Amino acid sequence: MKQRSYYAFILFLIGIAAVVPSICAAPKEPPKPANEECLACHADASLTKDVDGKQVSLQVKQDAFANSIHGMAFTCVDCHSDIKQSPHETTPAKVNCAQCHADAVQKYEAGFHSKSLHNGGTKAARCADCHGNVHEVVPASDPKSRVFRTNIPSTCGSCHGQKFVMEGSGISEKPFASYQESVHGKAVAAGSEKAAVCTDCHSSHEIRTAADPQSPINKFNVPVTCAKCHADQKQIFMQSIHGMALARGNTHAPACTDCHGIHLIKKHVDPTSSVAAQNLAKTTCGQCHENARMSDEFGVPGRRSSTYLASYHGLATQMGSAVAANCASCHGVHNIFASTDPRSLTNSARLVETCGKCHPGATENFTKGKIHLDVPLKAENDIGSKVIGFVRKFYLWMIFSTIGFMVLHNLIILRRKLAIHRTGGGAHHAGARILLRMTRNQRIQHFALLVSFITLVVTGFALKYPDSILAAIFWNENIRSIVHRVAGVAMIVAAAYHVFYLGIAREGRRLLIDFLPDIKDATDTIDVLKYYLGLSSKKPQFRRFTYAEKMEYWALVWGTIVMAVTGVMMWAKVIVGNLLPRWFIDVATAVHFYEAVLATLAIIVWHFYQVMFDPDVYPMNWAWLDGKMSVEHYRDEHPLDTVALQGTQEQDEPEVAATEAAEEAKKEEEKV
Repeated sequence: MKQRSYYAFILFLIGIAAVVPSICAAPKEPPKPANEECLACHADASLTKDVDGKQVSLQVKQDAFANSIHGMAFTCVDCHSDIKQSPHETTPAKVNCAQCHADAVQKYEAGFHSKSLHNGGTKAARCADCHGNVHEVVPASDPKSRVFRTNIPSTCGSCHGQKFVMEGSGISEKPFASYQESVHGKAVAAGSEKAAVCTDCHSSHEIRTAADPQSPINKFNVPVTCAKCHADQKQIFMQSIHGMALARGNTHAPACTDCHGIHLIKKHVDPTSSVAAQNLAKTTCGQCHENARMSDEFGVPGRRSSTYLASYHGLATQMGSAVAANCASCHGVHNIFASTDPRSLTNSARLVETCGKCHPGATENFTKGKIHLDVPLKAENDIGSKVIGFVRKFYLWMIFSTIGFMVLHNLIILRRKLAIHRTGGGAHHAGARILLRMTRNQRIQHFALLVSFITLVVTGFALKYPDSILAAIFWNENIRSIVHRVAGVAMIVAAAYHVFYLGIAREGRRLLIDFLPDIKDATDTIDVLKYYLGLSSKKPQFRRFTYAEKMEYWALVWGTIVMAVTGVMMWAKVIVGNLLPRWFIDVATAVHFYEAVLATLAIIVWHFYQVMFDPDVYPMNWAWLDGKMSVEHYRDEHPLDTVALQGTQEQDEPEVAATEAAEEAKKEEEKV
C-alpha cells in the first residue's frame, strides 16, 4: 500500500515537471497602448473614416486632450476599453458615458432629449452637444467650459436659438430670444453668476416637458422652482388666495410665470414689463379678471379690468400718471387675499389704511365709493347706482339736443355765408366769378378722385386699425374690405381715363404741357420763400400752374401708380405669391401703408391749405365745384397766364363799364 502511494507521488512530480515548462513558455498579453501611441496617429488632421458616405475626422488635438478633464485623469483605453493594441485593425466601439457617469445618463434617459432621439428625432441634444468634444471637455468650474454657469445660455441657444434646428420639433426658437432680453439674460450677459440660467429652471440632465408632473417648470412646481432664488416671495405667495388655489390643483390659478412671464421676465420698473404699473390692468390681471369665465366658474366678479380703466385711476394711468393707483396698489402684489380675509388690503377693516396711502385723511365714508367704475345701463338697487343712471340718461339727452342744435345753427349760418362768397359778395377778391379755371370734364375727374381717395383713406386706416373710430363707420371688416377695393378700382379707372384724356383731348394735351416742370419752377420756389420771409419785395409771378400745383400733380401721379400696383399685389396675393417670392407681397404691404400715410398728410397739409385755409381763398376755392374764379383773384395768382386773362377781357370790360355807369347814375341821383 505504501509502495503504491510512493509511485503515485512520483508520477505527480513527473506531470508537474512536464507542464511547468509549457506554462512558463506561454506568451504574455501585451501591455495596453499608452496615450502617446494613440496620439501618434490621431494627432494627424488627415486621419478620417467613411461614415455613411461622409469623411469624418478622427483627429484628437493633443494639447486640448492633455488639458481636458479626461486627459488629465484617464488614458485613451480607459474609455476605448476594447482597444488592446496599437495600431488596431478594428474600429473602436462607441464609448458609453454611463460607465463613469451612470447617474447623469440615467437622468438624461428620463428627459425630453433622450425620448426624442428614441422616437426617431435626429436634432435632440446628446452629451457632446452640451459638454463639447469628449476629448476636450474641461470641468464645469472652468470659464472655458460649455457648461460653465454664464456659458449655459449660449450652449442651450446653439440649438434652441436656431430656427432651422427647432423647426419641426414643435418648439419655437423665440423663448431663447426672449430670455436674452429678460432681466435674467441681461444679468448673465453682464457677467453675473447668480442670475437664473436655463438649468436652474429646466434642470441639467433630466429635462422634462412642462406637461410632465415631475418637471420643475410644470405649473404646480413653478413656485418651488422660482423659490431657489426668490424664497421670501414664494412663502408669501403660497399663503395668498392664488397660492392656495394653486396648491389645491386649480389649473386656472396663476403661478409666477402667469404674471411675470416665462422667459421674457423684466423688472417691474421696465415700461414693457407685464408687471409694470401701467400694464397690470390690461396685460396681467386683466387676462383672468376681465373674462366672464371667472364669474361662471368661481363666482369672482368679471370685467375688473375694463371697469378699472373706466375709473379715474385707470384713466390717469393710461395718460401716464405714475402715482395713480393700479391693481397692486390696492390688492397687493404677492400677498393677495380674498376681501373677506382680515389680511387683505381690501378688507373693509383695512380700506381706510389702504386708501390712506394715496389719500391722507381718508375716512371710512370715503372708502364706500366704487373703485371699479361700472356705469349701469339700468339703475341698480342702491341709491348711488340709481342716481348715476339718472344722470347718465339726462346728460345723453342734453348732449344730443344741445350739440345737435349748435351744429344745425352753425350750418344754417355757414350755408348763407358760403353762398355770399360764392357769388362774389365776399369782402376778399370781390367780383363776378367768370374766368373758367376747370372744365366740366376736369371737374368730373377731380370729383371721382376726391371721392375715391377719401373712401380709400377712411376704409384703409379702418382696416389697419380695427379698434379706431374709423372702423365704427362700417359694420364689419368684410364690408370695409369690399368698399376699400371698390374705391381702389374707381381710382384706377379714373387714372386710366385721365391718361386717355391727356392724349386724346385738345384741352388734355394743353393741360399736360402746362403741368410740365421747368427751371422757372425752381426759381419760383426760392423767390416765394424770399418774398414771404421779407427778404425780397418782389412778388413772384406765376403762369397757369404754380410750382406748388405742379409738385402736387406729379406727386399724385406717382402715388396713384404706387398705390395701384401694391394694392393689386395685395389683392391678388395668391397669384403674385405663386409667381414671385413671398417677400414681394410683404414689401408691397409696407409700401402701400406708408405711401397712404404720406399721401394723406400731403393732402391735408398741402392741398387743403391751398384750396381752403389760405387766407386768399378762405373759406374755399369754388373752382372744383363750378370751375370758375373771379378775374381779380386769377390775375393776382396767375398774372403770367395771358391766354386765360385775355379770354376774359371782352367780358370784363362791359361789366366794368356797366358798373361805372351805375355809380355815375347813383351820384346824379344823390345830387337831385
